[in-house]
Parts: sequence; C-alpha cells; structure tokens
Amino acid sequence: MPEPKRAECISRVAGRQLVPVLLVAAGVGARPGVERLIASGRVTLNGRVVRDVGVRADPQRDTLAVDGCPVRLDNVCRYIALHKPYRVLSDLGDSEGRATVADYVPIPGVYAAGRLDYDSEGLLLLTDDNWLLHRLTHPRYDHPKTYLALVEGIPDEQALAQLAGGVVVKGHRTKPAEVELLTGSREPQVPPRSVPAQQGANVPTAWLRIVLREGRKRQIRHMTAAVGHPTLRLIRTAIGSIRLNDLAPGEWRDLTNEELDALARMLR
Repeated sequence: MPEPKRAECISRVAGRQLVPVLLVAAGVGARPGVERLIASGRVTLNGRVVRDVGVRADPQRDTLAVDGCPVRLDNVCRYIALHKPYRVLSDLGDSEGRATVADYVPIPGVYAAGRLDYDSEGLLLLTDDNWLLHRLTHPRYDHPKTYLALVEGIPDEQALAQLAGGVVVKGHRTKPAEVELLTGSREPQVPPRSVPAQQGANVPTAWLRIVLREGRKRQIRHMTAAVGHPTLRLIRTAIGSIRLNDLAPGEWRDLTNEELDALARMLR
C-alpha cells in the first residue's frame, strides 16, 4: 500500500459514498493515486475486486481493502450542537474583535452548517463534513428549522394566517410556514438574555413558534415586521429532528448516534 496521506474525515450522514472518496478520507492516498489503485484491481469491496471509480460503499456497513489489507473507515467527521448566545457571530473570526463561535467551541476545522444572525440565538450545528455543510446551506434543500420568536404586540388570526401563507419580503413571497401563537401554559420557558429585549412602553408581547423550510437573511424578522409585529428576540430550537433541548447559552455537545441517524434520513 502507498504511504498514508493526511486524512480527511468520512461523512457519517451521507450514506453510500464513492469508493475513491472514502479511500482518500481514510488516508490511503490522493485522489489520482487511489483511482490508479482501483483501475489496477488492487481494491476490493466486501471481498470483490472493484475497478470502477464510480462504485459506492457505505462506510458503516461495507468493508474496503487494498492489496488484501482492510482499510479503516473510522475517521468519522465531527458533528456538534451549540447553543449560540446573543451577539455572537457564526463565523470563526472577526476583524472587529466581536465574539464568535470559536470562542465557545475550541475544536479546529469545524464550521457552522448554516448561520444564525449576530443578534439571534439558539441551535447551531458545526461540522467538518463538507457534504453536510453543502446540504444544510444550499437553498435547493428545504430542511425544516424551528424558531421561537418574541414579537411586539399580540398577533391576531389574520396576522398569523398571513405569516403561515407567505408574506412579501423584498419583492419575494416567502414559502408557506407553520406558525403558532404560544399563550398561557404553552408560553416557552427560555433562559434570560445577556441584554434584555427592548419593547415599546406599555406594549404587550407574544411568543410565536415558527417552522421555516427556507432560510433567507433575517427572514423571520422581515416576516413579522411585515404584519405589524416586529421581532424582539429570536431563538432557533431545532434543525429537523435535532433539538436544542436543555443546552444553556454557550454550551455545546456532540450529536448522538440516534440524532445522526435521523439527520441522515432527513438529508436523503
């Protein structure tokens, strides 16, 4: 076997992947050399010789070998859930010296899969899985994201119907959304914010639960403002079936195997 190269990581959620991609990520070699190994019949998949570089394998279920030596496919990417606090950037650095997610997650090489605005809070996924980064950020893939929005005033049925049916934001109508007014015992219990939300004098507030399947910049804030109820605080609580749960602001954890399985199902 050739000398191992610097290993990349293997996606835990992409399912069946190209054999050359898996071999490169496992550190067998660079892409051209790996493809030559395959073409020369030195690679097997579950004991059978592979000569087609377009063949796919599941790193969790299949066995790859080069010259009869099994290839370890355990260099799995990292998947992290962070409760991004208020006034923290989703980037890893900032020229103005503002706080970023790198101040809370001291793991090199992971990036935010999607963004939360500087003044928004809640669930942010970080990973070094390029496949997942593309899937969760490209507008082609409409994965559901759940938010709690504290708005000024109490939206009536007409305003809620407008939000759910779609409103015009910067010349484009938003896609239909799930919108629910949370009152009484259903009002969410959320941690205090470092800077309390400011509201007009003697103006009541209400919590909305909103599920979007698109992610335009500051979309919820534009939507609620369009129906006369500006957003005062915004917290993302879920991406698909991955939930914030009891993570405190600034805390992070690795996703569980069950969450990764659910994420893989959603992405496929």
